[in-house]
Amino acid sequence: MIKYRTRLLFGLVTLIFIVLIGLGILLGQLFKTHFISTYDSRLNKESSLIAAFIEEGGGIHHLNEKELDSFSGTLDSRITVTDLTGELKFDSGSIDNQVDEKKHLSTLENIIETKVNGNSNVQAFEVGGGFNLHYYWHPISSNGAEEGYLFLSTKLTEIQKAYQQIWWLLIISLGLALIVILILGARITARYTKPIESATKVAIELAKGNYRARTYEDPLEETGMLSTSINILARNLQGMVKANEIQQGRLSALIENMGSGLLLINSKGHINLINRTFIEVFRVERQNYLNRLYYHVIEHQEISDLIEEIFMTEQKVKKQMHLPIGIERRYFEVYGVPILGTNEEWKGILLVFHDITEIKKLEQVRKDFVANVSHELKTPITSIKGFTETLLDGAKEDKDALEHFLKIILEESDRLQSLILDLLELSKIEQQGYTLSIREVNINQLLEEMLPIVNQKAEEKEIKIILQPLQKNITIDGDYYRLKQIFINLISNAIAYSLQGGRVTVSIKEGKNTIAVSISDTGIGIAKEEIPRIFERFYRVDKARSRNSGGTGLGLAIVKHLVEAHKGKISVESALGKGTTFIIELHKTFPKERK
Repeated sequence: MIKYRTRLLFGLVTLIFIVLIGLGILLGQLFKTHFISTYDSRLNKESSLIAAFIEEGGGIHHLNEKELDSFSGTLDSRITVTDLTGELKFDSGSIDNQVDEKKHLSTLENIIETKVNGNSNVQAFEVGGGFNLHYYWHPISSNGAEEGYLFLSTKLTEIQKAYQQIWWLLIISLGLALIVILILGARITARYTKPIESATKVAIELAKGNYRARTYEDPLEETGMLSTSINILARNLQGMVKANEIQQGRLSALIENMGSGLLLINSKGHINLINRTFIEVFRVERQNYLNRLYYHVIEHQEISDLIEEIFMTEQKVKKQMHLPIGIERRYFEVYGVPILGTNEEWKGILLVFHDITEIKKLEQVRKDFVANVSHELKTPITSIKGFTETLLDGAKEDKDALEHFLKIILEESDRLQSLILDLLELSKIEQQGYTLSIREVNINQLLEEMLPIVNQKAEEKEIKIILQPLQKNITIDGDYYRLKQIFINLISNAIAYSLQGGRVTVSIKEGKNTIAVSISDTGIGIAKEEIPRIFERFYRVDKARSRNSGGTGLGLAIVKHLVEAHKGKISVESALGKGTTFIIELHKTFPKERK
């Protein structure tokens, strides 16, 4: 693109060039007219003097040819005298050898016929066609009557030379003027357009978003105001952008780090924003959600129904939802509000998910504690009280009955003790300051040392325990006794819920930074809808079977908390009648706490 300065200079030079050409033509024509007018005035005087000389000498019939030749040489002109009919009386001869005599005579005849006899006031005539002759005539009178004509003819060489000199003078002077004007114009345009070009570049940079761009502030009043205004605008924009970035950063930090999940949906149903809490809680990928229709990516129908309700009613909605996420069920208090712009223009929907699972758990614990504990304690306490009353009523005299009743009382007491110990253990694990005794643990050795503890129970049900250790010894960071407790609980559960003659398989897989231990059984399995609840306290898949096996209903809750204390993960794969697999993923190196 041609620069503004070049275009301005080109336009200015073109205008000046046209003006100078027009001025040169005008001045040249004026000079030519003035010179010819002066030349004609001179010829008029000269012809008048010669005509007067002829008249004083007796007219055309008494011509002094010698004097006329002298006049011709002096004036550098050809003198010709004719009578009224054009008959030649005197001719001083050709001015140069190039003049054709016939052309001269025919010119005289034409002048006499057209100019003289026609009574024309014009007394000059030019002959071109390469002759460049100028004729001037004057009548010759005798006794008051015209008797002939005097013709002065001269070459226009002087006029042409003068005309050429005029043009050369004009060309040189106007050329010099053009050069001076070009130099001054270039300096002037550069002086005035450079600030404008600089301001233009800065404006373009500002349009691109570079608010640090600045222009030189010109001292001239006119362009200086422009440069100063551009710089003030740039500084203001930079300040506004910086303030906006700070505000945007604060808002982004608030949105990303707020404790509640956030979901923003536009008026067309596309998800425009999800925050970190939403991603972590619902375990989704950001790229799978953004700019997608909400009903294509949101798995929970309750949330989709809530969004549709807000779209339909355009009213605020507040609901509590109990949603399965992975192997858990979490409680959420969901606030949904429509976003309306100016003039009630529909902008979209904002959903805020408050995770109230812990609050609900506390409420549920308070509600269920008496019921669950009393339910779990009722049978052993009733048994102990009943058998004790029976013994007091006289059954103690029967030695066999006494021994039998005391054994039952002991079993029920052990059951009460196990339940109380599990409750205390779970309470201890859930405390805020609970710590592990981390050391290196050989995972193969740990599992091998654990098998004798559960073998007796497995042998009673003819269940085969298969251990598939790693080919090499791998150590992980963990609490030896707590890890042992985790695997004992899981294998004991697998034995308890497996059928007679079943199989329990313990396998290990090594990852890059983790170890995965899988415990699979061939038991009754777990229904899909019950999987999220199996880690709740006192929840039983098969209450009759677990009660007969002596379980307290707290084992899986303890396992889950211990795995989480090791910064690990526990997952479940199961199908009814096909068995269950628990997968515990532990870090080889215990993760450090973030400060």
